[in-house]
Amino acid sequence: MHDKVVVVTGGASGIGEAMVKRFCAEGARVVLGDVDDAGGLRVAEQHGAQFLHLDVRLPEHWQALEHLLGSDYGRLDALMNNAGIVSNQSIVEADISTWSNLLSVNLTGMMLGCQTAIKVMQKNPEGSAGSIVNTASSTSYLAIPGDVAYCTSKAGVVGLTKSVAVHCATEGLNIRANSIHPGATMTAILKQAVNEMPELEPKLARMSPMGRMGKVDEVAAMAFFLASEEAAFCTGGQFPVEGGTVSEHPRML
Repeated sequence: MHDKVVVVTGGASGIGEAMVKRFCAEGARVVLGDVDDAGGLRVAEQHGAQFLHLDVRLPEHWQALEHLLGSDYGRLDALMNNAGIVSNQSIVEADISTWSNLLSVNLTGMMLGCQTAIKVMQKNPEGSAGSIVNTASSTSYLAIPGDVAYCTSKAGVVGLTKSVAVHCATEGLNIRANSIHPGATMTAILKQAVNEMPELEPKLARMSPMGRMGKVDEVAAMAFFLASEEAAFCTGGQFPVEGGTVSEHPRML
């Protein structure tokens, strides 16, 4: 990925920050998009990326990114479509405003990202080529009761990714699309929650048959693989990074 151009949305913290760190360390030229200006600028400065205020819900913000890529970089090699939020509302608690906003970020924002990436990747100097990596979740497979909008959006990411992948493949665009599916991952936000409630950590660790939570760098490693030419024959796939959570039948004890 040396000297390749990579966009990471939601790059100001958590898994997105780990992606920025990994791609910059590998010599890529990274554009970090986020609504968190302070966090985004901090991460960009720390790792050598460029920050752009990006609200993934808004087509005009994607148009601004497209203009930036065309004028300053002249190409796009990989999009890490990572921005996402949670609602913590079950089906009986969900209100239409929260539901609509979450789907706008987690699903419509990803669709707009795919549209923009394809448009720019088709104009790459060496010809149409690139990789799109959409961040889904282990909840794409196994639902949780306390966040109906989040589960719905992450299941939707699978369908979106497959449709994008087969469209690009059948049109001969040489643009790949895959989804990654993190499980319980120790982000800064979750680490803060564990510090405040230490009893949470063993419960979170038990969610995985491996008996621990995932690390953000482990998720970033999967994203890096899928962005690279090492994954040239991978498209339309779902790649879990969750320690076997979705493979285990519920235990009796």
